[in-house]
Amino acid sequence: MAEQVHRLIYRSRSEIPRENREVVLAEIFDVARSKNKRSGVTGALLISDNWFVQTLEGDEATVSGLFETISRDDRHTDVSVIESTTVDARVFARWSMARISVAGRSDIPLHDVDGRIRPAAPDRPGREQQDLLTRMRNTIGADSV
Repeated sequence: MAEQVHRLIYRSRSEIPRENREVVLAEIFDVARSKNKRSGVTGALLISDNWFVQTLEGDEATVSGLFETISRDDRHTDVSVIESTTVDARVFARWSMARISVAGRSDIPLHDVDGRIRPAAPDRPGREQQDLLTRMRNTIGADSV
């Protein structure tokens, strides 16, 4: 039987000033990867100039609690849930938190849930993963496909 998990996808408008963006985003990823690894949460964060789109996967209570914390963060506004559902399996099972560019390329390496360093996005993501990344991009109009 497949592992059922809760998936939550949200988008929000970035309030991080352009001149501080690199440092602030690095801090966000460091904290997210560490906490997510401990709590069994996986996912991906798509970043554009003005928007965040994030997918979180894991135990429903854990994901919901994490989203409540994230939604109160003043580094973004206009937080809206795109999807909140139970799915048969994780799409980002190896990623404690991956940073994905709007073009779909990996931006930085990350530690996966097993503690090994892996690229943030495989060269050839699986069909389900590619479909979800496309949906994420489409929520902010970043996908031209």
